[in-house]
Amino acid sequence: MDRLKGKVAAVTGGSHGIGAAAVTRMAEEGASVAILDCLDKEGEALVDTLSARGFNVGYWHCDVGNEQAVKSAIDGAAEAFGHLDVLVNNAGIAGPNKPTHELTEEEWDKVQTVNVKGVFFCTKHAIPHMKKAGRGSIINLSSIYGLVSAPDVPPYHASKGAVRLMTKTDAMLYAEDKIRANSIHPGFIWTPMVEGHLGSSGDDLEAAKAATAALHPLGHMGEPDDIAWGIVFLASEESKFMTGSELVIDGGYTAH
Repeated sequence: MDRLKGKVAAVTGGSHGIGAAAVTRMAEEGASVAILDCLDKEGEALVDTLSARGFNVGYWHCDVGNEQAVKSAIDGAAEAFGHLDVLVNNAGIAGPNKPTHELTEEEWDKVQTVNVKGVFFCTKHAIPHMKKAGRGSIINLSSIYGLVSAPDVPPYHASKGAVRLMTKTDAMLYAEDKIRANSIHPGFIWTPMVEGHLGSSGDDLEAAKAATAALHPLGHMGEPDDIAWGIVFLASEESKFMTGSELVIDGGYTAH
């Protein structure tokens, strides 16, 4: 229950899916947690639920593609909780499932704004607080598609490859400040984003879900908690000798 006692974390996209699972598990392990999201109703409901259980959580409206909004939310969370030493860059979108030659510039840019620029903005404005705290752990949600690829959703795959390399760069840049940066690479996790992606194929959703599950040697998709526990590990002192690393939680997908 005390793996994260005394730590303060900010989780982008923290109102649902993997983000909500991470917020919940981190709070249960003793962290004060700031939820940063655009889904106000869901975020505030999660705060109410966790606060009723006695956990120290708060919600800040934040569009990760807007630098001023990011700075305001992160500064607000650090002020409210006293400091900030964990950042979970979880917010992300899948984008359109089209081949490259059919994509518009607007479609491409929308995915990069959230998935890449959002990580940049959040990291940029969290670093000063981590330097002040004298420690930090940046946890970036990449994907199996930051390691391998597939013939679909080109903007998403490009964005997750970028996040993987951004993580390694920041790991080296800030190591002397005792700030670690690691990426997590989930396989298919049953979340609203994955459900939307599979639904966009035009195939029967249950059939698409079964086919996707079969891509994993373990024979099923993951659950948000599978990733949340990895986030807890990287936020904790259990991973104090890890930086610039890739934590792959994918049911064996990339072992092919």
